[in-house]
Amino acid sequence: MKLNLDRNSTANVVTGYGPGHLLVNKVRHDGNLLLTADRIVTGWAPGGFAGLTAEDFAAVRELGTEIVIVGTGERQRFPAPALLRPLIDARVGFEIMDLAAACRTYNILVGESRSVAAALMFDPAG
Repeated sequence: MKLNLDRNSTANVVTGYGPGHLLVNKVRHDGNLLLTADRIVTGWAPGGFAGLTAEDFAAVRELGTEIVIVGTGERQRFPAPALLRPLIDARVGFEIMDLAAACRTYNILVGESRSVAAALMFDPAG
């Protein structure tokens, strides 16, 4: 799917996505990643949703944003609360969504110059 955002900025925005990849500013990135207005971190959560750890969310916390949008693939799935403890303890707000909703919501928030990160996961190939 292709997403369009009408704005002039150098911020990272999701411009499209498909099975196993995202387009950030029209550049393809394969696999799970963390995204902020000024950073792209590839290789996040290498075990996918089933292999999520508290350390994966500690890495998200280290981005220093106020809000985290977690995209869990084609459908919304909720990580165990214990895994989210690094965000809860740091008082970082988070929302869990499917990947499409997470991409759209991230783009809106970054377009509003909000302090937001997207933690985006794909469903396993198969």
